[in-house]
Amino acid sequence: MSYKALYRTYRPNSFESVIGQQHIVKTLQNAIAQGKISHAYLFCGPRGTGKTSVAKLVAKSVNCLNPKEAPCNHCEFCETIQAGIHPDVIEIDAASNNGVDEIRELIEKVKYAPLQAKYKVYIIDEVHMLSQGAFNALLKTLEEPPSHVIFILATTEPHKVIPTIISRCQRYDFVRVNVREIQHRIEEVLKIEQISYEEEAVRLISQLADGGVRDALSILEQCIAYAQDDLRAVHVNEIYGIATTQDKLKLINAIFDSNVVTLMSEIENILQKNIDIKRLTSDLMEILK
Repeated sequence: MSYKALYRTYRPNSFESVIGQQHIVKTLQNAIAQGKISHAYLFCGPRGTGKTSVAKLVAKSVNCLNPKEAPCNHCEFCETIQAGIHPDVIEIDAASNNGVDEIRELIEKVKYAPLQAKYKVYIIDEVHMLSQGAFNALLKTLEEPPSHVIFILATTEPHKVIPTIISRCQRYDFVRVNVREIQHRIEEVLKIEQISYEEEAVRLISQLADGGVRDALSILEQCIAYAQDDLRAVHVNEIYGIATTQDKLKLINAIFDSNVVTLMSEIENILQKNIDIKRLTSDLMEILK
């Protein structure tokens, strides 16, 4: 069996397992339960905050064979959608399929009924990468799509999506996940993977992720590979060039004491450790707030 990255292994498979986006999850769950399903959604927000995962959850929920539990994650449709092999859930990367011809081909296929499921769901990632001509070609279909089609557009840069596209969609803005929630998720994963850890290491990884759960799991995976079975803060510091708390405090004290000799010595020490200066500056500003 081929290796599966942590962010894929622990991708949310239910609305309850999505973290940091409760306002979106609740709204979508209620709408689906009431049968008030939009023909087009626009998911906006930073990378790694759950846009594609929630898009798949919507696709599973509207097509689940056990609607009272949707998504049940046990029926044939839920399993194949989660695995990315259901013929009626089509994922498109707009970064590499951004021309008029590709969109016209999509529009032609939209006319046909689903092969198996109730709804044919098109998930278009990085939709802001579409050309002006491609956006214009998509407009009419978004305005009056067939009843069996749902479009879910995802973007990290909504300001690049033309207003006429936005106005035809229900817009949901995903937010950066706070450090505490990311930290809790990392701890859950480490316990499942049976890897011992130091809390400070988990805190550092959570901060490095910058609000993205996917980034947090990718960083965690790299740190695990480096540390093996015992994850420590020193491992994270070494991989990502992070100054220790002690190093930061020494710098701050030297600045406040106007001790130029000590300050220069600490800066030299930091440079020798290959510390990321940009990150260090940001950390110092955070401490001084």
